[in-house]
Amino acid sequence: MSKQQLEYEPRSAWEAYASDEHRAAMDAMAIDYVRFLSECKTERLVMDYVRERIEAAGFVEDFAGPQVFRFNRNKTCFLARKGKRPLSEGYRLVGAHADCPRLDLKQRPLYEDLDICLAKTHYYGGIRKYQWLTIPLALHGTVVKRSGETVTVCIGESQSDPVFTITDLLPHLAYKEVTKKVEEAFEAEKLNLVLGQSPVAAPSGNDEDKVKEPVKRKVLELLNARYGIEEADFLSAEMQAVPAGPARFVGLDESLIGGYGQDDRSSVFCALEAFLAEPEPEYCQVVLFWDKEEIGSEGATGAKSYFFEYCMEELVDAWEPGARLSRVLMNGSALSADVSAAMDPDYKDVYEPLNAARLGYGPCFNKFTGHRGKVGANDAHPDFIGWLRAIFDGAGVPWHMSELGKVDAGGGGTVAKFLAVYGMDVIDVGVPVLSMHSPFELSAKADIYACVLAFREFLKR
Repeated sequence: MSKQQLEYEPRSAWEAYASDEHRAAMDAMAIDYVRFLSECKTERLVMDYVRERIEAAGFVEDFAGPQVFRFNRNKTCFLARKGKRPLSEGYRLVGAHADCPRLDLKQRPLYEDLDICLAKTHYYGGIRKYQWLTIPLALHGTVVKRSGETVTVCIGESQSDPVFTITDLLPHLAYKEVTKKVEEAFEAEKLNLVLGQSPVAAPSGNDEDKVKEPVKRKVLELLNARYGIEEADFLSAEMQAVPAGPARFVGLDESLIGGYGQDDRSSVFCALEAFLAEPEPEYCQVVLFWDKEEIGSEGATGAKSYFFEYCMEELVDAWEPGARLSRVLMNGSALSADVSAAMDPDYKDVYEPLNAARLGYGPCFNKFTGHRGKVGANDAHPDFIGWLRAIFDGAGVPWHMSELGKVDAGGGGTVAKFLAVYGMDVIDVGVPVLSMHSPFELSAKADIYACVLAFREFLKR
């Protein structure tokens, strides 16, 4: 046995896919991915995209069919395709989350101060607050009026639209701020969107007829003219402020993709592309897209809900009546598709190089997540990892192992432990990402391409 065989080094995805054929397919996929990120700025928009793709592929809501889907409040979805073997013999599941860190408008957001109309926000998920200041922001949302009518709001994505922003203190007056801790210097209650500055036209007549907050009134009139909504409608609305504008290629070689929401919409994209590309599986295929992962997977649309279990129960009744649901669930094999933190050349000190994710080396597997002593983690079993090694190595798919930083440097969680409760094998896998949870995350297009191919190999085996 040679020295090279005895020792291990991860394989570069750029080297694995160096042929003209692979590079052409990689470039085409990257264009589709950039378009997906640019169009799908909220979990509802992701679900709209998924619905369009699967309906075009012949999927139906009737679970008696061989290709089925079920949506939950247009924020979570379940997709399944019948395999050649009975459902009770197992299934291959890929699960990802479609929600991302953002700024949610409060239920009474609008106010006027110093002749400026602003909107109060409450951040969603883990953000570094200063990253959201002084950048162009777009508003996306769903408003349900008292009549029951649903209104979709989108302002700031079209070139003809205005955008919004959050102000920051100029350096000339920030001497005290620069000496503060970051958590103290940037207050959540000051993450207020600038909506406008011009007042409504003054009415004729006496002073009693004057509008108390004329700039806020002007903003409300513009919203009413565009969407037919009034201030009380914010009480039954979901309004999100997200980075405005499209995703972009980054670098002179266009090897990187920069954009908002790659944690975890990169996994949604890769899972859906792989799922649609493998229509004749040996085992049943299941793809799940969840909401609420960034805030603990809570609620009716998060991974802690029983939505997955209810769908599997219906699937068993339709495809294999009499099969025991518990046994079906335990016989599954799952990939918890979620990104990992790529090692940053400017912040190497918080990573452990031998076990850190690297851009350009394909999808990275996290045997465990959690924090400090693997608390709160699913810790994947070695026999399952060995089975996956054989699959990916045999198919020539580049991949590597990683963990989220040094042992005591931090940590994080995924949906893997919520799948593991059913007794199935599960491991976390996804593309490495730089600047995770920022308004402009970076991934390598070689990793996106390799991740799709890895998911395809898993789903068809």
